[in-house]
Amino acid sequence: MAKKRALITGTSMGLGRAFAEKLVQDGWQLVTVDRHAHTGREFSATNGVHFQCDLSEPAEVEKLLTRLARKETFDLVILNAGANATGRFEVIDADAIPRLVHLNAFAPMALAAGLARAGKLNAGSNLVFVSSLSHFTAYPGASVYAATKDVIAIYAKSIRKPFARQGISVSCAFPGPLRTAHAERHAPKGAKAEKRMLPQEAAQKILAGALSGKPTIIPGFGPVFFSFAGRGFPGLAARAMRRLIYDRLDREVW
Repeated sequence: MAKKRALITGTSMGLGRAFAEKLVQDGWQLVTVDRHAHTGREFSATNGVHFQCDLSEPAEVEKLLTRLARKETFDLVILNAGANATGRFEVIDADAIPRLVHLNAFAPMALAAGLARAGKLNAGSNLVFVSSLSHFTAYPGASVYAATKDVIAIYAKSIRKPFARQGISVSCAFPGPLRTAHAERHAPKGAKAEKRMLPQEAAQKILAGALSGKPTIIPGFGPVFFSFAGRGFPGLAARAMRRLIYDRLDREVW
């Protein structure tokens, strides 16, 4: 039997790398995308190919779609690549805003639409967007990040039925804080990394949900509880986020 093929963006570290490692273990053939040229060699040597692409540049996204159109079709697409910017909104460099909008929102939407237009998603395939637990509450100190992740959540919800008519399931994952270098870089002073979920655990839970066609995936009991709290008690959740994150930020990072 032919191997199933998956496309994953943002595989250099963290959750994207964990997705790739898990799928390789399960025998999938991978196409990985990252802005780093070396990323994915260990995944592509015997299981697929790697494309270097800066997804924060719309022109590069269009070039990537042209290259992907020449490849075989996919059984799973995970649009994971993303970045944060933390600090007081008014002092974050204005150049960081379009970069985050393009990377976190434009790129996954353009890739999903482009792959569908080119017929690169097999019937029975799974399309996965990675949003954030911040979708369920305010995120003071990371407002641009939160806004772009909201875009993805609403986009995934909006295309779910049209894609279902083509036999393609659309899932959106909402992971909470993970134990990654990226999270550590943006974490407030005194934050305890050991309290964050390992990316390998999150990847396994998200993949299990996505491959079963689950539309909304919140990995872990803690994030599920927080999502309910954010929806049921938005003011209380926003105050907690301000106290736990914004009031403890000691630097701006973008």
